[in-house]
Amino acid sequence: MRNSSRIAALLLPAMLAGCAVGPDYERPGAYTTAAYKESEGWKVAEPADEIDRGAWWSAYHDPVLDRLLRQVEISNENLKAFEAAYRQAAALVDQARSGLFPVVTATGSRTRSGAGANATSSTSTSTATRSRGPTAQTQYNPAVGASWEIDLWGRIRRTVEGDIATAQASAGDLASAKLSAQATLATDYFALRVADELKRLLDETVAAYQRSLQITQNRYAVGTAARTDVAQAEAQLETTRAQAINVGVTRAQLEHAIAVLIGKPPADFAIEPARFGFPLPNTPPGVPTALLERRPDIAAAERRIAAANAQIGVATAAFFPSLTLSASYGFLGPQVGGLLSASHAVWSLGASAAETLVDFGARSAALRGAGAGYDQAVANYRQTVLNAFQQVEDQLAILRILEQQQAVQDSAVRASKEAEQLTQNQYLAGTQAYTTVVVAQAQALASEQSALNLMQSRLAASIALIQALGGGWDASMLPLADSTFAPDKSPKAEQR
Repeated sequence: MRNSSRIAALLLPAMLAGCAVGPDYERPGAYTTAAYKESEGWKVAEPADEIDRGAWWSAYHDPVLDRLLRQVEISNENLKAFEAAYRQAAALVDQARSGLFPVVTATGSRTRSGAGANATSSTSTSTATRSRGPTAQTQYNPAVGASWEIDLWGRIRRTVEGDIATAQASAGDLASAKLSAQATLATDYFALRVADELKRLLDETVAAYQRSLQITQNRYAVGTAARTDVAQAEAQLETTRAQAINVGVTRAQLEHAIAVLIGKPPADFAIEPARFGFPLPNTPPGVPTALLERRPDIAAAERRIAAANAQIGVATAAFFPSLTLSASYGFLGPQVGGLLSASHAVWSLGASAAETLVDFGARSAALRGAGAGYDQAVANYRQTVLNAFQQVEDQLAILRILEQQQAVQDSAVRASKEAEQLTQNQYLAGTQAYTTVVVAQAQALASEQSALNLMQSRLAASIALIQALGGGWDASMLPLADSTFAPDKSPKAEQR
């Protein structure tokens, strides 16, 4: 009964350990607006046009792109590095949590000791000591011990809280890296398809210029055209043929970049040329406040504030004394036989407290540093939010303006083609010099090239807008605070 009272007295502080010093976390405010400035006049998508929240690239309806993007998460080495960093952060959570529980140890010793004139040397095996002398004796001492630092002031709990927030931030970093790699691959893929279309356009133009050259040579042969007309036609043909060849450089570089993004050597990867329909999905931007939950980088920045807030609690707990409980139970006797009997039992219970009296300002400096770290995390979070709003506004403006430009450019293409046909007819009728035909043909080709470049810009802006909106990610994808943080699971959101 007396031992039970002692144990209860020692465990009483543990039962009272419910407080945690330092400020409890509250999510700070961030700059936001009621609506996007550049979304005025933006066409709202019909429900059927909504982006698949799991695979945002499905809105482009391209099976090759779908196949490539699904390999990014599996094979991209940069993503593997981010995933390993997340697992490392998750392991630190478990490591910190272990501090909330006692440490149990098992020990065993055999000691031989004695006294006498010849006791001049000693040897040790494990913890045994041998002495020469008539009074030498052996003692065996197996024991089990435990020690427990009582988290009176919440230092360990604040550490766990901070490590959880850091692991969640690492999960956000992983999602951001994944989205960035996917957006980069999609942008490169569409640029490659534009290169295919440009190559097709140039090849068709080369064929048309070859026909023009043949006509000019025929006219020169019968004396109705000058030699300069033939030279101009030849120069224009070869220049365009050189441009068609040069497209291969851009395409090869894009193909190599895509190979690296999916974790393959460029030598083992190829994308066959194909016709491209330039699908441009309509992406509803939603309301600005939703962006705070849809961007993984914003979520990561917010979680780092929580981690910094927890560090203030850890630094504050250093001003209070620490309390450690210890206990041991074992046996002590001269012989192994019968050692585990009650008559040889030995036990101990104890408690120790420690408090720093003078540290010359070390704890105060640590607390000020933790406060400054919190302020820095808040500023970084708010800047991340501002940058996110800027990116969305930028891409909305780009898409709106490029759409207007595309309509004008399409009219320019139609006009330039008509001008080309008219000048050719006039040249054949003998009312225009061949120089006029060359200028008209060059203008028609330049107009079509500009139209292709414009479509590439619109596709890139479309991808950038989806990326700026989070690409289908949501804060509910962050791991729960009480989860095991296993990357192969699908933890739900922390309810903040």
